[in-house]
Amino acid sequence: MGACGEAGAVRQLSWREVSADAALILFGSLLFAFGLDCFEVPNGLAAGGITGLATVFHALALQAGVNLPVGIQSIVMNVLLFAYVVNSGSRRYAVLTAAGIIVSGVLTDAIAPLVPVLGEGDLLLCALWGGVITGVGLGMVFRTGGNTGGTDIIAQLIARRTGASVGSMAIVVDGAIVALSAPVFSIENALYAAVAMYICGRVIDAVVDGPRVQRAAYIISEKHERIARQILVELDRGCTEFEARGMWSRELRPVLFCVLSRGEIAHLKEIVAETDLNAIVVIAEVHEAYGEGFKSIDKR
Repeated sequence: MGACGEAGAVRQLSWREVSADAALILFGSLLFAFGLDCFEVPNGLAAGGITGLATVFHALALQAGVNLPVGIQSIVMNVLLFAYVVNSGSRRYAVLTAAGIIVSGVLTDAIAPLVPVLGEGDLLLCALWGGVITGVGLGMVFRTGGNTGGTDIIAQLIARRTGASVGSMAIVVDGAIVALSAPVFSIENALYAAVAMYICGRVIDAVVDGPRVQRAAYIISEKHERIARQILVELDRGCTEFEARGMWSRELRPVLFCVLSRGEIAHLKEIVAETDLNAIVVIAEVHEAYGEGFKSIDKR
């Protein structure tokens, strides 16, 4: 590919986009650090990830009379993994990830002496609020396209060597860290750490993806043309028809496909019910929807 092709493949970011990314990383890392220092680390919740491993080492070091800060540990451990990020991702991804690793690690140690320890003696409260706050913080960082390092990189390395899925390996690695925390803190702490880890993951998805208000509808009906016409007119939504073969009857039958907002599903059900009570309707949650009638595509 020539110089022109390379120039066309890389888009220069505006100062507004750079500022937005910097703000998300800064405030997201601050929230992440707040959740760790107020709820998780002082209450012995090692909720997976490099930070969870650092929490275990921090507790062991304190037992030996040594202060081993969680943030510095996280930075050092992530630096050892950073070469993989540089070799496998884009330059922008590497820069954003480096920023996330450093800023979150520095803030974790910087605000630790300044914030109160909350939820002492109530591990459920710590798991809930720790998971929510760290999840919101990490989600803000992830929205930039980078991350804060961690066990996802380890999971990717193991997956490449074993052929297993990255998601499965991430669960195994994080689960191992939670299990490792049990003899250091307690089995009860480890169980609540798993709760915090699950909540954090769900909140990250919600922050990164936003509220999933779109639904995809698949409709199989002999009166498909009438249903499609009503969807086009009454709901003002596009509709696609394709053919599918029933494996039992071996017959080709038309299937309607359309993407709707959550509030339009009830109207769609009314249309189908009034037209064909024997129709088969499958409604699925849509991860994201872009284009006319939905949000515009983020070009980054």
